[in-house]
Amino acid sequence: MFRDSKIKTVQPTLKMEQKDAKNYGTALYTLITVFFFWGFLAASNGIFIPFCKEHFHLTQFESQLIDFTFYGGYFIGSLILYFASQASKVDIMNKLGYKNGIILGLVISAVGALGMIPAVASGAFGFILAVFFIIAVGFSLQQTAANPFVVALGPPETGSNRLNFAGSINNIGALLGPVVVGVVLFGSATAKTAAADVKISSINNLYYLLAGLFIAVALFFWFSKLPKVTSDEKIESSSKANTPLLVMFVAFCLILAADPISAATGVPSQYFVYASLAIIVFTLVGTIFAAKKNKEGWGAMQYPQLILGMLAIFTYVGTEVTIQSNMGALLKTPEFGSFAESDIAPYISLYWGSLMIGRFAGSIDAFNLSKSVKYILYILIPFLAFGIVLLVNAATGVNVSNLYAYAICVAILVVAFFIGQQKPTRTLSVLGLLGVAFMLAGLFTTGKVATFAFISGGLCCSIMWPSIFSLAITGLGKYTSQGSAFLIMMILGGSIIPPLQGKIADGAAGLVPGMSGIHFSYVVPVLGFAYLAYFAWKVSRELRSQGIDLDHVEVKGGH
Repeated sequence: MFRDSKIKTVQPTLKMEQKDAKNYGTALYTLITVFFFWGFLAASNGIFIPFCKEHFHLTQFESQLIDFTFYGGYFIGSLILYFASQASKVDIMNKLGYKNGIILGLVISAVGALGMIPAVASGAFGFILAVFFIIAVGFSLQQTAANPFVVALGPPETGSNRLNFAGSINNIGALLGPVVVGVVLFGSATAKTAAADVKISSINNLYYLLAGLFIAVALFFWFSKLPKVTSDEKIESSSKANTPLLVMFVAFCLILAADPISAATGVPSQYFVYASLAIIVFTLVGTIFAAKKNKEGWGAMQYPQLILGMLAIFTYVGTEVTIQSNMGALLKTPEFGSFAESDIAPYISLYWGSLMIGRFAGSIDAFNLSKSVKYILYILIPFLAFGIVLLVNAATGVNVSNLYAYAICVAILVVAFFIGQQKPTRTLSVLGLLGVAFMLAGLFTTGKVATFAFISGGLCCSIMWPSIFSLAITGLGKYTSQGSAFLIMMILGGSIIPPLQGKIADGAAGLVPGMSGIHFSYVVPVLGFAYLAYFAWKVSRELRSQGIDLDHVEVKGGH
């Protein structure tokens, strides 16, 4: 047993100049602006994807390449930083400086946003994908710098609370993104406009606005007197871990090359997509067995809970993203209401708002309140957050009465919170099984019931990240920071799983009588939630074998 049974999410050891410590309050409010952008643009993809599908006459798989390149940018950016730091044995981000890292990331994202204007005008979808990749690489740099920066801006014991606060701003951006982008593209949230009728000038205005905001915030950071933050973290050598990371990079590239290889060989392209997923899964599982034989050189990957957690983060992010990324196409089918592009935004907004609902409720335990007050807040906060989602949509002219019935799903989440009791394994098990139930309900019904069932996946995903993260890095000791970096890389799941679902949607038409291919494809998040429930059970057994008391692992942080 560990002497200190309260295992916390350990962050890199950071130092802040004492003379600048008084500035950390203002610095925190400055930093949270970038958290807003991450949520805003990621959630906006749910509107932009169906637009691109119709505008460029894409298959569902091709439309999902937007998420592939966007989340792939996070993976590639993190991978480059990791290998560069391993090769130089220097923490490159620390050498660059967290403030400068954020500024550089914002500038890169601004370049990408400006690049969208000629990309759309060219009519070349590949050009658009390249631009999304550039924006995401900038985001990767911002995220790598901003998260430890937020932790350093104040007492270490309250670092997770600051991350929760920053995460709530991320959720607000995710809530507003689909609504704002829908208004910019279609004129108003209730306009009956098709993708073919959207003017290029509307898209240009959107990305001019984003580029201008990126540059404005970069200048704001440049002139802000932010405290200087440094890290005394030493780079841990893990030469054997390089191989599985490179193999996963190859698997990532295989998705992008699926259609060209298929055209050249005659082999159906979906096989290459399935192979990509299989390579990643078997590589990580194989690493568990290889590290058990000889732990030397594996670094953080010598711990089974980390590898299982990497698969869980991969699955979680992929599941969270794929539900909403394919929802635009789903809502346009007759059995789901034949929605126009301009009518989809409130439902995408509700999905991302569902994550905000869960995370607001999940942050209650971070405050020093009596048990009775917490119980009351567990009931009130989710419904208050749901009210915020309705107000945001109502402000753009949406008839939110169509969304009132979703309160039933919110009530089910409240019950799940009481069952989970804020314990990582129990919470993850309950939400994983609830996610399976919601997805199955969506598969076996149609219309509004199925729509709300699929959207409820956002409620289930809401606080999974901190549960997975805390369980995966528990017991890693000096390898905690390296393990955290590996987990961040597995945001790759948001790049792989949506195109996988898109490929299934394209190939499953007519497979089940009366069910469209896009509807059938939602079997993917069913399997995703099932693995997350399995992970909670499996990692519980693994950690118990290491003498770790899971009942006292604290759930901290958020994504």
